[in-house]
Amino acid sequence: MRGWARSTRSMSSMRRARSMRRVRFTGIVGGLALLAACGGGGGGSGSGSGGPPAFTSVTQVKVSQPTTYAADCAGTGQVGTLYPNTALEPSLIINPTNSANLVAEWQQDRWSTGGSQALNLAASFDGGMTWTIGNAAFSICSGGAASNAGNFQRASNGWLTVSPSGVVYALSLSFSGTSLEPGSASGQLVAQSSDGGRSWSLPVALISDGADFFDDKGSITADPNDSNYVYAVWDRLEGGAGSGGPSYFAMTSDGGTSWQSAVSIYDPGPSNQTIGNQIVVLPGGQVIDIFTVIVVVSGKQVSALGQIQSSDHGSTWSAETGIAQLNSVGTVDPLSHQEVRDASLLFSVAVSAQGTIYIAWQDSSFSGGKYDGIALAHSSDGAQTWSQPIQVNADTSTPAFDPTIAVAGDGSIAVTYFDFRNDTNPGQMLTDCWLVTSSDGVNFEESHLSGPFDLDLAPHADGEGQFIGDYQALRTNAGTLLPLYAQTPASGTQVSSEVVLAFPTVSVAAASAHTQRATFRAHAAPRGMRLDAAAHERIAAHIRQVQGQRLNRGR
Repeated sequence: MRGWARSTRSMSSMRRARSMRRVRFTGIVGGLALLAACGGGGGGSGSGSGGPPAFTSVTQVKVSQPTTYAADCAGTGQVGTLYPNTALEPSLIINPTNSANLVAEWQQDRWSTGGSQALNLAASFDGGMTWTIGNAAFSICSGGAASNAGNFQRASNGWLTVSPSGVVYALSLSFSGTSLEPGSASGQLVAQSSDGGRSWSLPVALISDGADFFDDKGSITADPNDSNYVYAVWDRLEGGAGSGGPSYFAMTSDGGTSWQSAVSIYDPGPSNQTIGNQIVVLPGGQVIDIFTVIVVVSGKQVSALGQIQSSDHGSTWSAETGIAQLNSVGTVDPLSHQEVRDASLLFSVAVSAQGTIYIAWQDSSFSGGKYDGIALAHSSDGAQTWSQPIQVNADTSTPAFDPTIAVAGDGSIAVTYFDFRNDTNPGQMLTDCWLVTSSDGVNFEESHLSGPFDLDLAPHADGEGQFIGDYQALRTNAGTLLPLYAQTPASGTQVSSEVVLAFPTVSVAAASAHTQRATFRAHAAPRGMRLDAAAHERIAAHIRQVQGQRLNRGR
């Protein structure tokens, strides 16, 4: 590590608290060995004396629908438990040429051993009130065959983006078999729609691998400054002892007519890997790939958020630099002690019109390594320096997970997440979805979206716990917030989950009016408090668990 550098530049343009420190660390792999992590705690606002809120506090539209896929649509003999009528892990875009046109993507019919029967796609032309469901041929169940690129048993990790001209691109991790095992295969596939999501092209394989590699956790980003350019990134896991997982990249410079061959753009070295790669593009054209890097230090896995940059549309890339250490211990239900498959080791990122980058993630530093809260950091200088992470979930006495961030045109911030504050029945996993908004990054107002719903009715991910997605979706549309997320139904006893679009009454465009009546103030981990050895071991154990599960089977 070449050291921590503290910036003294003014933050007045960001309207941020003067006490927030801006920091930079470089050389992630070496630097993680020297980082001193901080932790803290704090009281929470709870749900108030009136008891749990109503199940649905805002208008909701159910986007997913009952399955149309037969249990054997991809053939028989697959390993694992199939959960029909489960929908989870959504992505969402708003067409910049028609704000009433929304497109969503999600996993449909999840398997306990990773992936789903298919990725469903849906289009709305009335602002999300009604939807038409379709799909692309990302797996056999949705039209994949030996005659096209989609001849895979399962699909996962759907991701959407849209170009300034309104062309929508959908990405899929498609795979067959247990990852890195003989006979397995995987690929990153992209399809596009020029009619607002009504119809989709046959997919193109950006990469297609056999059993020696597994192409995991992709994302796709259309360049907001030029409709010709679209960028896709993922981690390519290698089989064998001591193998790693570099960041891979593919792009088109002609609006999807052709795609550059996939190339490695960052390799953290043997036994190390990246995960969760996402590209953001700044107003000036700088392309930034942000990722979690997992490295082995003194025999233990540690993780951090890092980034590389390109000023020539991804032809060349800078050396890696660090953003923040990532100290997630994962989510466990406080009453039942059941695990949750969540967004730990991942993050959510958004860029304001002014070019400020915001990142939200799960981190246990605020509780001294006991459980995760929602951390938020930002950079207003092109990712050269970053603010000290602050905690933005309102109730800090309970685990919070799956953060999703969006930024409005005026720079106001919104974050959604789940927590267990109303988890009062040991026989269930009662979970709520929440929204916090802020115009200054210090004072936040919290709103309830839905819950408590029973997360125990969500599909189970073998060895990891209940699962509604590694990520959810949140967009702004002319100041209106549009959270798209998964939940279990309000009633029922069968395993089931649905993707819903919520219409909160809170508007980020009016967030400045909320500052004077903010529910809570965000806070940083107390200075001088360090995570103890037990906390570091919990963090390392969680990384080992997640990393091992990803290497041993499909996602």
